Amino acid sequence: MKTLKYSRQRESIKANLMSRHDHPTADALYASIREEFPNISLGTVYRNLNLLVETGEILKLTCGNGPDHYDGNVAPHYHFVCRDCGQVYDMELDEMADLNTSVQAAAPGKIDSHSILFYGRCYSCMEKEETENTLKKSS
Repeated sequence: MKTLKYSRQRESIKANLMSRHDHPTADALYASIREEFPNISLGTVYRNLNLLVETGEILKLTCGNGPDHYDGNVAPHYHFVCRDCGQVYDMELDEMADLNTSVQAAAPGKIDSHSILFYGRCYSCMEKEETENTLKKSS
């Protein structure tokens, strides 16, 4: 694994990401980091995110259409992606330990990582649609 020399900006990006649970995009992190480093460029944020992904310190989630999201939690867990708003949510599933064991038993080698994304509509988007429909019916 690659080791990097210390960078205040990189450490700030990592700390910001570790303190969040919303799986931000690079643009959202950039907006947040600019409060501490007003002169930081978006390119610097992208380069540092890529380095942190390379060294295994953060996760990069490619969820299909739209920008990548980043996760400071590198422990094994799963994600739910809302097709409407694009929000990414953590999912802790005890049942997946059995799946992991079964998959490893069937694999032609040693599995060292995997990614599972579940897609659907989040409760907030469903509730928003229900409220809009109720308002349309009452007008």
